Amino acid sequence: MAESWVNLAERIGSDLHLELPGTGGRRAALIRALRDAVRGGRLAPGTLLPPYRSLAADLGVARNTVADAYAELVAEGWLTARQGSGTRVATGLRTEGAGTEAGRAAPAATPGAAARPVHDLRQGQPDAASFPRTAWLASARRAVNAAPHDAFGPGDPRGRPELRRALAAYLARVRGVRTDPDRVVVCSGFAHALRLLFGGGVLGGPLAVESYGLPFHRSLLAAASVRTVPLALDDDGARVEELAAHDAVRAVLLTPAHQFPTGGPLRPERRAAVVEWARERGALVLEDDYDGEFRYDRRPVGAVQGLDPEHVLYLGSVSKSLSPAVRLGWMVLPERLVDAVLAAKGDREAWTGVTDQLTLADLIESGAYDRHVRRMRQRYRRRRDALVTALAERAPHIRPTGVAAGLHAVLRLPPGTERSVVRAAARRGLAVEALADYRHPGAAMPPRDGLVVGYATPPEHAYAAALRALCEVLPPASL
Repeated sequence: MAESWVNLAERIGSDLHLELPGTGGRRAALIRALRDAVRGGRLAPGTLLPPYRSLAADLGVARNTVADAYAELVAEGWLTARQGSGTRVATGLRTEGAGTEAGRAAPAATPGAAARPVHDLRQGQPDAASFPRTAWLASARRAVNAAPHDAFGPGDPRGRPELRRALAAYLARVRGVRTDPDRVVVCSGFAHALRLLFGGGVLGGPLAVESYGLPFHRSLLAAASVRTVPLALDDDGARVEELAAHDAVRAVLLTPAHQFPTGGPLRPERRAAVVEWARERGALVLEDDYDGEFRYDRRPVGAVQGLDPEHVLYLGSVSKSLSPAVRLGWMVLPERLVDAVLAAKGDREAWTGVTDQLTLADLIESGAYDRHVRRMRQRYRRRRDALVTALAERAPHIRPTGVAAGLHAVLRLPPGTERSVVRAAARRGLAVEALADYRHPGAAMPPRDGLVVGYATPPEHAYAAALRALCEVLPPASL
């Protein structure tokens, strides 16, 4: 007969109805019962659960059984535990909630919207919990207090001079960029820069791109009627020698510090070759330095822009180093393009906010930005190491690549297994992305089976469980 009616601590003064199936182990049964109660909305976010001792006594199980069940659900993100505050249902969970006040108050789901995954290993964003709130607030206070009155009036479409000066100095010191503040134009991020350059008529197609890259960027270019020409990739980056075969191409977009998403820097000989191509053809190299700050097992790789500032347009943002919610990016332009970009930028309603610009400038000049990047580099390295270790222990036949830098890795899979692994992961509530989703539809190089795994996104307490779930859906060595 199923056991039920677990009494909470007397100070709670309420009962919790749980049903433990008579089959299977008690620990697994308790985990399922608690998970179902949370998922169904009977245990609302923030609900305090019984202490180990009282729940174990009511259920007639060992205290360690309850402790282990709670620990597993904490690791999975269903529960939270804090010293002195007990164990509670985690906030922010999506539940069915039909029979609870919280469920009735919840807004209806958007038709067609995907359910929030239990484990999120998609690439594209840093650890949101690590945003440097204290340092940001301190910089905002100092920057606003010190700002001249004209900072809050009509400004310069280049962006605030404080930020442009700070960026010019920082990029020179950290990335080897050669520029002056007048050639730095502030924008809201890489996508905004693409829209200004191609949607604004500054540049036109066809544009050479790497065979693997963000489909979102390709869609932006297609919306501006820009045809993209894919270049093959190998372990040394883009095969830039293929540019010679495309007479109409006058610009190429590259991720030379860490090819996205396959990983690895552009080989020095190819860096020199693509700059020489740009000089000979009067062309332009667009350098996307999307995560150049995060390197682990290799020496720093400087920006290609430093080789020829008049033929390389350098693009960066804080979307990986700070947060995509801080809509700040920059273009370091060849002198001949500055006026055209400013004209494309147009009315100031499309400019980025002054207070955020002033805050970022102070964050950089105070040294707080450097300290944050170094701290996050160490944290992401630990996460990268945990991913590599988990694979070595549980799936040694799966090879991770591109792990010397960045915030993601590519796991090479046996041919023909990619889609089945992604579907299996989705059934487990694990969000990962197929490498094929990043492949240019016109790429001539053979497709590769793989997963793009972001290790920066999960909260710290849920990362170990996410790695376990990942290893459990990978194909066996016999395939």
